[in-house]
Amino acid sequence: MESSAAAARIAVIGVGNAYRHDDGVGWAVVACLAQRTKQRPLPHGIRFTCTDGDPTRLISAWEDARLAIVVDAARARPARPGRVQRLRLGGDMPQTPCGGTSSHGFALDDTVRLAHALGRLPGELLVYVVEAADLSLGTGLSPQVAASVGPLVQRIEEDILYCAPAGQ
Repeated sequence: MESSAAAARIAVIGVGNAYRHDDGVGWAVVACLAQRTKQRPLPHGIRFTCTDGDPTRLISAWEDARLAIVVDAARARPARPGRVQRLRLGGDMPQTPCGGTSSHGFALDDTVRLAHALGRLPGELLVYVVEAADLSLGTGLSPQVAASVGPLVQRIEEDILYCAPAGQ
């Protein structure tokens, strides 16, 4: 799924795989946000993208964005499925937003380091990590993770409205 402006000021990116249960939470959040924008318009210049976490696709998805919001699932110990953590990274900061907990072959923190080295980080990067219960093959989110989608969509809408200039 991809939509909106060629040079988006805000990029909302769901990372994951809808065929690995809770790993699809990023895609579910992006789909819900895109659907809600039809009912409650958000500012212009927002690009919605779903990706599997491949570093080049992820970096391309936030290219030219003033603000990029990434939603991904991760394992945590001790596990608290459905818990959401919000991490912020400024475009000029070399530190990484999260550890190697991604369910993908290339962790998000590695992608951030690569983008930093290439000078291709967005102006600001917000990462929402949703703790997963089930990353096995199959479709559908676990009840705990599914319950986090609505509140997370609302939180991301607030981030977008807060970051968008007045009059957009």
